[in-house]
Amino acid sequence: MGRLTFGADLLEELGEICRRETVDLGWIAGLGAVSKACLAYYDQRKHEYQSLVIDRPLEITNLVGNVSLRDGSPFVHAHVTLADGAGHAYGGHLAAGTIVFACEYVLEALSGPALERALDETTGLYLWKGSV
Repeated sequence: MGRLTFGADLLEELGEICRRETVDLGWIAGLGAVSKACLAYYDQRKHEYQSLVIDRPLEITNLVGNVSLRDGSPFVHAHVTLADGAGHAYGGHLAAGTIVFACEYVLEALSGPALERALDETTGLYLWKGSV
């Protein structure tokens, strides 16, 4: 459990913590606020991500994700729901460029063999090869 750094990239700092603590299988949750958000939505027909940048303060109402291996390194896959001052919600795949205002997180390292991500030809996504 901990607090992320003010002004840090949310996704990059979570990944760095996983690498530093050698967590290659885990679960992440968090809450707080961001000063800027970068989200992504996966277009299933085109097999590509569509980006959404929201350049204003937002509350993190939910942050949830997992840690597995991609190309041999810890990889954080997270989704986030954010809300503005009027209560409008925005959500999607957490992308690099989301800037921390304040964020408390829980990283639960799991025991067992790590899950490895590989390209799935059907979806075009890097998905787990199997299950633990």
